[in-house]
Amino acid sequence: MRKAASLFLGTLILAAAPAMASPSADGEAKLAQVLEGRVAGAPVDCLTQRDIRSTRIINRTAIVYETSGGTLYVNRPEAGAQSLSHWDVLVTDTRSPRLCDIDVVHLYDSTARMRNGFVSLGEFIPYRKAD
Repeated sequence: MRKAASLFLGTLILAAAPAMASPSADGEAKLAQVLEGRVAGAPVDCLTQRDIRSTRIINRTAIVYETSGGTLYVNRPEAGAQSLSHWDVLVTDTRSPRLCDIDVVHLYDSTARMRNGFVSLGEFIPYRKAD
């Protein structure tokens, strides 16, 4: 009986593996679409918050910050990226006018209005329009 249960559980895990991998691949494809026609620059540690015009969450992949100059900064969180959902609201509690790679961003589900997790930010990679 235990052997049958183990085989059944193993089959379920293997069957779910492609479905679990799919959101990440979808996120990478969406990010590539957002960055189309742009060239990456040297990573920076911080962004000035007043320069951030908008943010976009790419499911389970990254956060894209658009600045007033039209540059897109991609942040691939060091931890918690699997929690990212385009339905989330980002809540940041910083003690300075800058958002930095050491900051933690809390995620709140916009429909349920509940805390949904957090991400620990990484470097910000700028993407500017190609000439």
